[in-house]
Amino acid sequence: MRAPRTGSLQTQLPDDERVSVLHNVVHLLFGIAGLALGRSRATAKSYLTWGGAIYLVLFVYGVIFTGDTGANFVPVNVADNFLHLILGVGMLVLGLALGRRAALGRR
Repeated sequence: MRAPRTGSLQTQLPDDERVSVLHNVVHLLFGIAGLALGRSRATAKSYLTWGGAIYLVLFVYGVIFTGDTGANFVPVNVADNFLHLILGVGMLVLGLALGRRAALGRR
């Protein structure tokens, strides 16, 4: 196993897959926000809708900025892109469905 690069936001795993500390912190913050905002229907709907939209933006970003370009400051790969697509679509659909269900329940 290689030692982490000094002054870098990424470390090396034995199979040479890049791991970005920044990328992991973003996912951790999304999880914490989900726990905090999931306490009420309105905040959960907002979290799912906006979080899904942000993950879809990250998916598009990952598709456009691939490889070791300078614009790819959060190193994403095909697996990350797939994860962001699934999370984005899933969260957006759930957020919109939750909003529709809430609207139907008020009638």
